Amino acid sequence: MAARLIMIAGLSIHGCSKTDPSESVSVVDDCDSESARADCLEPTLGADFYVEQAHRYFNTMDTAEDMDNGPNYSELIARWEWPPWLLLTAFGLENIESADTLLRLYPSTIPERDCRFFEQQPFARCRVTFYYEDEAHEGRGCPIYEEFAFNDRGEMTFIEAWSDLDGFRPMADEDPWAEAAGVPRLSTRIPGLGNGEGLMDLDGDAMADAAATDADVADFVYRANNWFETWSAEVEAAGDDLWERGCGW
Repeated sequence: MAARLIMIAGLSIHGCSKTDPSESVSVVDDCDSESARADCLEPTLGADFYVEQAHRYFNTMDTAEDMDNGPNYSELIARWEWPPWLLLTAFGLENIESADTLLRLYPSTIPERDCRFFEQQPFARCRVTFYYEDEAHEGRGCPIYEEFAFNDRGEMTFIEAWSDLDGFRPMADEDPWAEAAGVPRLSTRIPGLGNGEGLMDLDGDAMADAAATDADVADFVYRANNWFETWSAEVEAAGDDLWERGCGW
């Protein structure tokens, strides 16, 4: 989880009908317009490709792997980590690549990974456990559920993560891979991620319309326009018990 950056901060600084789970209202997406959501897209590459990209993402944080062999990020890649983590923890290619480098100051391994392909976005979904190489963690694992959305070129456009613990997961226990309708993920509610390039327009009319009816989208837009300030505020407010809450210790 990129919430590991809290420690580093101390060291440096097609037409389709969708349902908005945050508002429980029907939202009509025109998949041929700027308002297209990520789930308008279909896979353009083989299942193994998407699974490999997910593993390459985790490799950037795993000292037992080639940390330089990261995934194919989109120009506007976004990473959103739901509470108790720090919400928008990276926005844009430069930011996420910088974060990948900073995380090497706080080494971890991710030996437990179950990454799978799905024909509907997010195309790659993983359940993993992080282990951190410091005495404070006492060898305890941190379970994470993470999803990855892609554009038609196979570039990763949106990363979304939750603690894989009761009370934090977005899905019911009987739906271990969040395949049921109405899962409250953000990746399929942001306009623009469903065009071929998967590029959102923070200032576009479609984004403004979505933000007017979806508080999570509005919050995303605000944070994306003020990334460092909002991330820094989350770091300050996280509290000393972040790891206990997020990892279930």
